[in-house]
Amino acid sequence: MRIYVISDTHGRTDKAVEIYKTLRDIDLIVHLGDYWNDAQIIKNRLNAPLIGVKGNMDGSFTREGYHILETDFGQIFLAHGHMEYVKYGLENIVYKAKSLQCVAAFFGHTHIPLFREEQGIYLLNPGSLSMPRGGRNGSYAVATLTENSLDAAILYLP
Repeated sequence: MRIYVISDTHGRTDKAVEIYKTLRDIDLIVHLGDYWNDAQIIKNRLNAPLIGVKGNMDGSFTREGYHILETDFGQIFLAHGHMEYVKYGLENIVYKAKSLQCVAAFFGHTHIPLFREEQGIYLLNPGSLSMPRGGRNGSYAVATLTENSLDAAILYLP
C-alpha cells in the first residue's frame, strides 16, 4: 500500500493536486488537517480515495478527532496533532497511538516534516506544502506499507 500524506494546506490545494498527478501507484491520500475542507476539494478534484481529519483551524478540539487506518502492517493513528500537543513534544502522540494499539501515528500541526521511530511507534509528519516552517521548502510524504514494514519518504518542493 502506498499513501500520499499531506497536512496543513490552509486553503491552498493546487500543489497537492499537481503532486498527486506525478505520483505512481498511490492507493490512498491522507490529509491530516488544517483545513478539512481542503481534503474534500482534493478528493473531488482527483476522484481518489482520501481520508481526512480536522485540525485546530477547523475548530476541532475533541479528543475523538482522529481516525484509525487499518493496514496490512497494522493500525495507524491519524490526527492533526494539536490535541496531542505535538509542538511541545512527541510523548503524548506516542502514548495515544500505543493506547489504541497502533503501530504508527501520522500527524501534522507543526508544519515541520519528521519520520522516525519512537518507543516502537513510527511517527510521520509530512510538513506543509503551503506554509512550511524551519526554512524548508514545502513538503509532503509518501508512505509505503507491506505486511512486514512501514517506510516513508519526505519529499520537498523545488
